[in-house]
Amino acid sequence: MNKQILSAILWMLSAAAQAETVFVTLEKDNALAVVDPIAGELIKTVEVGRRPRGIVISPDYKVLYIATSDDNIIKMIDTETMKEIGTLPSGDDPETFVLNPKGDTLYISNEDDSRVTVMDIAKLKVIKQVQVGVEPEGITVSPDSRWIVSASETTNMLHWIDAKTNIIVENTLVDARPRAVTFTPDSTMLWATSEMGSSLSIVDAGTKQIVKRITFEVQGVTKDKIQPVGVIIDKENKRGYVALGPANRVAVINAKTYEVEKYLLVGQRVWNLAFSPDQKRLYTTNGVSNDISIIDLDNLTVTKSLGVGNYPWGVAVKP
Repeated sequence: MNKQILSAILWMLSAAAQAETVFVTLEKDNALAVVDPIAGELIKTVEVGRRPRGIVISPDYKVLYIATSDDNIIKMIDTETMKEIGTLPSGDDPETFVLNPKGDTLYISNEDDSRVTVMDIAKLKVIKQVQVGVEPEGITVSPDSRWIVSASETTNMLHWIDAKTNIIVENTLVDARPRAVTFTPDSTMLWATSEMGSSLSIVDAGTKQIVKRITFEVQGVTKDKIQPVGVIIDKENKRGYVALGPANRVAVINAKTYEVEKYLLVGQRVWNLAFSPDQKRLYTTNGVSNDISIIDLDNLTVTKSLGVGNYPWGVAVKP
């Protein structure tokens, strides 16, 4: 075989192996940005509804769930055709929500109503509405499907909801304005950011008690600008990453020692985070600079910023 042809085939196979798509909600454009992160290109934008924010992709990567806050619904979008295939009732002003690991139940934070809506996706039916603290925002499900945790911003609490009964069984008081929550891969620890507390709480899932409180300090950035929001932990439980809002940084945290290893400068007002499927890259949405940053996790360096549209908020990735 001709060497040039062989080289071209190998290049195409390599590109195909790396292919992935990043979806970004654009709050002020009422649209969804579709990005090829390997090529570093904005492929297109698709209108999806008024004020899209929260976004989740199904376990089989076939469906995007997008909270269009001003429409008071969650839209279902086919990831191949980018066409709307259905809607879910969500309560007023949906913003953040999460799928359980099976992908058959959705848990929605209803900030205005101080409750969590539990939704059966197959039946398109609300199973239960759980009353929680004032202004629930961050929400997560443990990988073992035992717990749903809702963070209420004004009450400054984490509410532990039993996934079998949909009843709150415990509350954990944290620093001011908790914004995002996520579990470690083994479901034993919960990480919760506190926007106004400039901190991260590590909570033992067994005792529901805080075992470590991490505060952030960035040289040259005033304390009031350090506002932790999005948080994510890698599948090996090696490192966690926290978006620091108007500090324009992502904090890199050792998940074993809980030490901050590094601060990475990204775009302005970094909101949310998502891994690439192989977890070699991290994508951040930067609301004020209207771009996303691409972080190489092997070298802990920001390799590229890519303009996507006005006020990028949520992010999801498809292999």
